[in-house]
Amino acid sequence: MAQAQEVLDERALAMLRWRCRRGLLENDLFLERFFERHGPTVTAAQAQALSQLMELGDHDLLDLQLARKTLEQVSPALDNAETRAVLNLLRENR
Repeated sequence: MAQAQEVLDERALAMLRWRCRRGLLENDLFLERFFERHGPTVTAAQAQALSQLMELGDHDLLDLQLARKTLEQVSPALDNAETRAVLNLLRENR
């Protein structure tokens, strides 16, 4: 559990940012704002949750970020505390 709360190093954070590039500009804007605000403090657990969200299609991801759909509606397997927490960080000041 301690490793999950460890903050990512610069290389891992850069790789995560690269992994989070999307096809829809709107998604990129949410993600860029997330990294500006939270990048230096992203933990391994948050990175894993974010990576799982990146497996979703662009429109499903946007619907989640805009709170038009819930995780349960889009992907029940992703509906857990860590993913919900990351989604809330993505939604900040939308």
